[in-house]
Amino acid sequence: MPDITKLYEEMGIRSAVLAFGRELEAGLKERFEEIDRTAEYNQLKVIHAMQENRVCEACFNYASGYGYSDQGRDTLEEVYASVFHTDSALVRPQITCGTHALSLALGANLRPGDELLSPVGKPYDTLEEVIGIRPSSGSLAEYGITYRQVDLKEGGTFDYDRIEKALNERTKIVTIQRSKGYQTRPSFSVEQIGELIAFVKRRKPGIICMVDNCYGEFVETLEPSDVGADMVVGSLIKNPGGGLAPIGGYIAGRKELIDACGYRLTSPGLGKEVGASLGVMQSFYQGLFLAPTVAASALKGAIFAAGIYEKLGFSVIPDSKESRHDIIQAVQLGTPEGVIAFCRGIQAAAPVDSYVSPEPWAMPGYDSDVIMAAGAFVQGSSIELSADGPIKPPYAVYFQGGLTWPHARLGILMSLEYIVREGLVKI
Repeated sequence: MPDITKLYEEMGIRSAVLAFGRELEAGLKERFEEIDRTAEYNQLKVIHAMQENRVCEACFNYASGYGYSDQGRDTLEEVYASVFHTDSALVRPQITCGTHALSLALGANLRPGDELLSPVGKPYDTLEEVIGIRPSSGSLAEYGITYRQVDLKEGGTFDYDRIEKALNERTKIVTIQRSKGYQTRPSFSVEQIGELIAFVKRRKPGIICMVDNCYGEFVETLEPSDVGADMVVGSLIKNPGGGLAPIGGYIAGRKELIDACGYRLTSPGLGKEVGASLGVMQSFYQGLFLAPTVAASALKGAIFAAGIYEKLGFSVIPDSKESRHDIIQAVQLGTPEGVIAFCRGIQAAAPVDSYVSPEPWAMPGYDSDVIMAAGAFVQGSSIELSADGPIKPPYAVYFQGGLTWPHARLGILMSLEYIVREGLVKI
């Protein structure tokens, strides 16, 4: 067999870094077996949904124009509804990103005078302008929709007393962000989300509970829609697209809510009946088919990253022993130089644009400079090996993705190599 150590060295990873990683990896066998069991269950769930809805070759045909009777589009939405155990789903290339999907779900189901409540603290940065926390043209606030949030308790648990007080006659939607975003709080398990939803619905029956499911799909055997969520929302260039979807988002949930989303996406009176799939259906189907195993590879990378940086003395969230509820690994590096070096290492491990050196810049929708590393086949795809973070205290980097476990491993080792080169750690 060819000398793999030599190939790592040719790619820029010295033997000491490789040995450090190999030693840590040796203790992860049981964790990885558990991840593989979850992936097996979710793989069967996806295949069963495809069989149940009679996916066929005709579903991959090109459709253009209005898209009336687009068989591939309509069948895929039935597949998503089956996977998430919901009445209906909207899965479209016209949904440009996760933020768009969330904005669509909120805008479709809120009216002037309604109030949106976040019981999990501050939402992800790009939603601040959607809501109107930071003023922006077309925000919910401009349409007379108010917003209230209840911060988490110390340690990242729900403050049920304050949530109960925050609920009022105008509260229409409760939005729950599953993943941590650019925060160092824990991500929430499906079980925790179910408990929160049950608490809210006991106090206000009929309220709409929406879960931002980004980065969480197929990490557990259950999804938030299995524990009472009325809508689950996500991006196809994250977990459910399996690395193949070139664009798109999904919303799955109660039929009347999804119908409203369809009318908001296209036009009143038209709704889900229009919106051609434009030749992306095979990628959407095949990406969903691969998603459980791709999410498993990303999870293995996250656990490996946690172990590496925890061993070096950095604060990591979650830590290397905790259960996982999304694919994101936060590493608190403490300095701008650490965040930048980490991201440059991830970029150097990419199959695309590996020679590019990422720099922090003022990205739209954020309140500070952000650095992003993503040498991806799909631009901005964060199910592919990627890392990013705002250049502000506590100077944490957020690592995610890896379509294969060997690539995720390479990325983490390269990030460590770059941090060692900068003299930020010694091994």
